[in-house]
Amino acid sequence: MSVRAREVAVAALQHPCGEELEANLATTCGMIREAAGRGAQLIVLQELHRSRYFCQTEDTGCFDLAEPIPGPTTEVLGALAAELGVVIVASLFERRAAGVYHNTAVVLDADGRIAGRYRKMHIPDDPGFYEKFYFTPGDLGFTPIQTRVGRLGVLVCWDQWFPEAARLMAMAGAEVLIYPTAIGWDMRDDAAERGRQRDAWVTIQRAHAVANGVPVIVCNRVGHEPDPSGCSEGIRFWGRSFVAGPQGEELAVAGEETTTLEVTLDLARGESVRRIWPYLRDRRIDHYQDLLKILRD
Repeated sequence: MSVRAREVAVAALQHPCGEELEANLATTCGMIREAAGRGAQLIVLQELHRSRYFCQTEDTGCFDLAEPIPGPTTEVLGALAAELGVVIVASLFERRAAGVYHNTAVVLDADGRIAGRYRKMHIPDDPGFYEKFYFTPGDLGFTPIQTRVGRLGVLVCWDQWFPEAARLMAMAGAEVLIYPTAIGWDMRDDAAERGRQRDAWVTIQRAHAVANGVPVIVCNRVGHEPDPSGCSEGIRFWGRSFVAGPQGEELAVAGEETTTLEVTLDLARGESVRRIWPYLRDRRIDHYQDLLKILRD
């Protein structure tokens, strides 16, 4: 017997961010309204969409950007989700307590309530991406969030390079993997290096779709953001948000401009794919103990 289709209209919003927080949020909200007007049911926002990507430098003043959850931004987005009847995946700088801050994805369900949150588990610390200075590693694990449109496996940016995170979300019942993202080039990189980096980024996430039999939604920011310290030429975020199906096929790909990427996903198709590619069935968990080590001895 075939699996009955369960279609969801998805929109991923990519746009530049400037210095004015309210202007950034207004841009996001305007794009949400437009996407919902065209029929989107699930709307994904880019990583840390409320501000510029402040992790290019280590500056204690940037902690003032953090906010509680629930808080002012979830109030705005929750009201919008309820008004439009859409599910919104947002990405915020969460102030949990004095000295404890997280890079957090929060999901607003179609009735406006907070359906759940995911705190970024893998935290990078590279030139231009000094996230360990700002973010405490997540403590909520890899748990899908149930919404009106389905069970969402929400992860964040650097998490996208780790197959373990995608696998654990899939094992817990995620019907789709979602990655709010802020990734771009060092302006000193030549064209060949830029191509290699972006190809690797696309390939690893399409591989998560293949290995787990679930679609993947990736939403990246765009535009050049200067280094506030002046020590580098800043970062050019490459956009290229995309959606892949459960066999890794590219269903929709954005360019490097401000845009709303829209596609209709069949969340039930993953089960059909798993019936012919039963990777979860054939896992040899009796021989995977060394995965719990940093390196095999």
